[in-house]
Amino acid sequence: MNLLLLRSDDFLDPQHVRLCGQRLDHINEILGSQANDALRVGLINGLCGTARLLSINSTEATLHVTLDTPPPAPLPLTVVLALPRPKMLRRILKNTAEFGIKQLHLINSYKVEKSYWQTPALKPETCKAYFEEGLIQAKDTVMPELHLHKRFKPFVEDHLPTIIDGQQAFVAHPYNAEPMPSPSTEKRVIVIGPEGGFTDYEIDLLQQQGVKTISMGQRIYRVENALTRLTCQLSATPHG
Repeated sequence: MNLLLLRSDDFLDPQHVRLCGQRLDHINEILGSQANDALRVGLINGLCGTARLLSINSTEATLHVTLDTPPPAPLPLTVVLALPRPKMLRRILKNTAEFGIKQLHLINSYKVEKSYWQTPALKPETCKAYFEEGLIQAKDTVMPELHLHKRFKPFVEDHLPTIIDGQQAFVAHPYNAEPMPSPSTEKRVIVIGPEGGFTDYEIDLLQQQGVKTISMGQRIYRVENALTRLTCQLSATPHG
């Protein structure tokens, strides 16, 4: 655990927290921390900092917390992703938070199985848990925002223009595509299709909204690997 995530209801007062449950188990069993040890902490959607372990036993731990450091800068990238199969979705949610992506839109597509929308992995508490895993790994605190869109055409025509709002927007597509652009600190939107790709009709609708098709070369990637490559290729983390 690279960062101990704190919630607002953990606080006894502005500088003291009490922890139990899974986080206590981690402090006891994995970290083996004792009184007066220092831990890296961060408040969800707040600052990072350090904590001094005041007391710990099998039921609870009390810490003195100093939050004084901003979390890492987010990536200037909004991801629009055709809903993947549940096993892959879990990894993608974690990776999204780990990369520093703060806006994730999961959409329907012709080649998305209807059953995917019924997966327990889409329950808010489950998504939050996967996001937290990514935040902990990256020592980040800012929770990504997840948006679900179960109808493709209404999303593209009614919501996508607002999401793009003057930004560059790209869709990875192997045909009639432009070369991959260089990384940028400017805000961008990337659209990624399902395992079988978007249909020609779907690509046409996206292009009508100003989304440019870009090529990833001759290789065909799994969705999670396409997300990783596109994230690295299109976005540069702002400094400062």
